[in-house]
Amino acid sequence: MKLHYLEYVTSDADRVCKQYAGLYGVAFNDPDPALGGARTADLVGGGILGVRAPLRDDELPVVRPYFLVNNIEAAVAKAVEAGGKLALPPMELPGHGTCAIVLNGGIDCGFWQL
Repeated sequence: MKLHYLEYVTSDADRVCKQYAGLYGVAFNDPDPALGGARTADLVGGGILGVRAPLRDDELPVVRPYFLVNNIEAAVAKAVEAGGKLALPPMELPGHGTCAIVLNGGIDCGFWQL
């Protein structure tokens, strides 16, 4: 299992970015429209931290990990077989790959295929 993208959805993305920049000395990029306006920073050991505002009025704050998979369709099918509920079917993000989200046991589980 390799974490590729760690997504923070928060009503105050600037404050969260400032906190992590101050704690760890990381620099966040400008908002990326392909990632829902997330500001991103590289994680030590690989992977990306993305911090963004909610995309809908009813989107709640969440910390959502996305794990790399070789076959996103198969990963989603296995997660649904295990009792998960498909929240976001595989969706291409231009320049970033394909992501999907499954909800299981109250946890958002993201998958990412490059």
